[in-house]
Amino acid sequence: MKKILAATALAAALWAPAAGASSEAPTPPSVEWSFNGLFGTFDRGQLQRGYQVYAEVCHSCHALSLMAFRNLQQIGFSEEQVAQLAAQFEVQDGPNDEGDMFMRPARASDHVPSPFANEQAARFANNGAYPPDQSLIVKARKGGSDYIHGILVGYRDPPPEGVTLNEGMHFNDYFPGHQIAMAPPLSDGRVEYADGTEATLDQQAKDVTAFLTWVSEPTLEERRRLGISVILFLIVLTGLLYALKRQIWSDVDH
Repeated sequence: MKKILAATALAAALWAPAAGASSEAPTPPSVEWSFNGLFGTFDRGQLQRGYQVYAEVCHSCHALSLMAFRNLQQIGFSEEQVAQLAAQFEVQDGPNDEGDMFMRPARASDHVPSPFANEQAARFANNGAYPPDQSLIVKARKGGSDYIHGILVGYRDPPPEGVTLNEGMHFNDYFPGHQIAMAPPLSDGRVEYADGTEATLDQQAKDVTAFLTWVSEPTLEERRRLGISVILFLIVLTGLLYALKRQIWSDVDH
C-alpha cells in the first residue's frame, strides 16, 4: 500500500522570500469542514481516506509519532483492519536471545514508526530540510486546517511572472515567502481510494487535512459533547434556582 514519494517536508522546512513576492502569503481559502462549529463532527469516511493518503504519500517523509495504530479504531476501522494496516509497517524490536535488535511487522499497540532513523538521516534525505512530525501540525500552524489544506493545493508551476525561485524551491500561494522546499506531494489520482471516491487533488488535500486535524485533537467531539451537556445542565440549574428564589421570597413584599 505504501508508495515512495520523492518529496520533502510538509509545512515548514526551508524557505526564502521570492523576488517580487510579498513575505506574507495570502490567507488560505476557508473550507466548510464537517468538524467546524459547536456541533461539528468528524466524517469517519473522510478520516479513513485521509489516513490512506498519509500512509501512501506523507509517511515517506513525515512521522506521526504520537499516534498508535490502535487509535485508528476510533475512526471506524475494525480490529482486524487495524492489524492489517499496522502490519504494512516495520518497527524495531529486541534485543533477541542473541542480544541483537531486529525488525518486525508493526502491531496495533505500536506507534506509527518514523520514516527515518533520526533527525540527521531525515535532513540528509531532504537536502537539509527536516520534515516536521505531523502529530500536532494542525495545532502548530496559524490558520490550522485551512492553512494545511491551502499549502497542499497552493502550488503553481510555472510561478507567477516576475518571480524568481531559488534552486530546489517551489512556488506556493499560501506559504510565507511563497517558496517552499517540498515538491507538490499530491496530484489528481495520486492515490486510489478504497471506497471508490474520486481522488482529485482537492479531495485528497481535504481528506488528509481532516485526518491530521483528528490526530491533533482526537478528543474534539468528546469535549464538545461534554461542553454541551454542561451548558444544558447550567441552564436547567439556573431555571431551578430562579424558581426556588421565587418560592422562598414569594411572601415578601417588594
